[in-house]
Amino acid sequence: MRRLIPAVLLIAMVGVLLGPGTGLWASNSAEAPKEDTAVTDSHESAVDATADEQAAHGSSDEASHSGHSSPVTPVLLGLVIILVAAKIGGELAERFDQPAVLGELVAGVVIGNLALLGISSLDFLSTNEGIAILAEIGVILLLFEVGLESKVSEMLSCGASSLLVAVLGVVAPFFLGWGVSAWFLPDEDLLVHLFIGATLCATSVGITARVLTDLGKVTTRESKIILGAAVIDDVLGLVILAIVSGVISAANTGGTLASMDVLLIVLKAAGFLVGAILLGGWLSPRLFRVFSRLQIRGLLLTLSLSFCFLLAYLANVIELAPIVGAFAAGLILEDAHYKDFLERGDHQLEELIHPITTFLVPVFFVLMGIKVDLSTFGEKGVLGFAALLSVAAIIGKMLCAFGVLEKGLDRISVAVGMVPRGEVGLIFAGIGASLVLHGQPVISSAIFSAVVIMVIVTTLMTPPVLKITLARGERKKAG
Repeated sequence: MRRLIPAVLLIAMVGVLLGPGTGLWASNSAEAPKEDTAVTDSHESAVDATADEQAAHGSSDEASHSGHSSPVTPVLLGLVIILVAAKIGGELAERFDQPAVLGELVAGVVIGNLALLGISSLDFLSTNEGIAILAEIGVILLLFEVGLESKVSEMLSCGASSLLVAVLGVVAPFFLGWGVSAWFLPDEDLLVHLFIGATLCATSVGITARVLTDLGKVTTRESKIILGAAVIDDVLGLVILAIVSGVISAANTGGTLASMDVLLIVLKAAGFLVGAILLGGWLSPRLFRVFSRLQIRGLLLTLSLSFCFLLAYLANVIELAPIVGAFAAGLILEDAHYKDFLERGDHQLEELIHPITTFLVPVFFVLMGIKVDLSTFGEKGVLGFAALLSVAAIIGKMLCAFGVLEKGLDRISVAVGMVPRGEVGLIFAGIGASLVLHGQPVISSAIFSAVVIMVIVTTLMTPPVLKITLARGERKKAG
């Protein structure tokens, strides 16, 4: 624990240096007074207007000569705070046998709510456009990395059990989340209920894989069904996300989305994924073979990232989320496609991209935590909604047990392995917070906070419960 003290002191010093009235981001102390609404004579109004104009002109001149601060300066400072906080939070979480992502999320919650203690100098973290762009690139690379770790052949090898588990793991949480939202938030638009249901669909492949790896159970049949179903689950969740986002976009422009339009979105999403995998699977090895003749260093990583960003861009062009394209890019790229690079000594692509994701992905999670407004928990019903949403999220995935068709397997462990929402739930919630419906965010700050609580609960419960159910399953098989 003593190793953490210097880092904690560093963040504390930054907070003090940037405290109210003394920091780089403190507002100008010579703020112009608010306009008086009382009626005055025309001469006095003219004098006030002239004085205001002179003050504004003087402030402009002062700002232009006060320094030559670059737009990247707040981004640099923000990265210092976010990355150090992420590592401290991740360290503490892992000491309690929890995924590092939870620590990063909680660290963001702490930073984002320092204003409740009178420290408002870090508020710029939640509004800075540069930090938001880095966070979005981070989540694109995260889905690319998940795709790299997921193979289409493995998805298909698990057969009917994985497919049925995945379908149940999407359909049941979606309708349960929709129902809870409609019952608890009757004044909200139907599309809000649909989106909240969508946030409950996906399963965190990364967290589930991490837990199974730590328990040494990755090679069991149950684990293969869980991981295969989780990948299919994510694909189906992304399709639902595309449909709901399309409906919201149409409604926001005053139109409606007919059933044929919904079918078009489904076909578009499925066609993009299938087409990208088939076409990309044919084109990728040939592309890498041609470029392998070049001897410049870093070419494998550059080509792979370019491929990821291109598919993310193309997904956005056809009005799908960029993460769909990034995930497809990861699924496409396999070791055999770039074996020429491996034969000449290059590292595996997962190893090359890991340092970049280690840098950028925590920015996304901490930023998601920063956007959680703890003051909303005092609003009527927020904690109750979060509790019911968490129950719906857990029950919805526990129904996956009925999808295991093979006899003799531990169905409860398969269902528990599907429970954690982790980064995927946060991605969906973040997209909802950025979508606008009738001039308001689809996911308000109060709803976002409730979704984050659901993510934390489902992610916290999985490691210890899965450990218990797997041990129980082994005893049952042995007995």
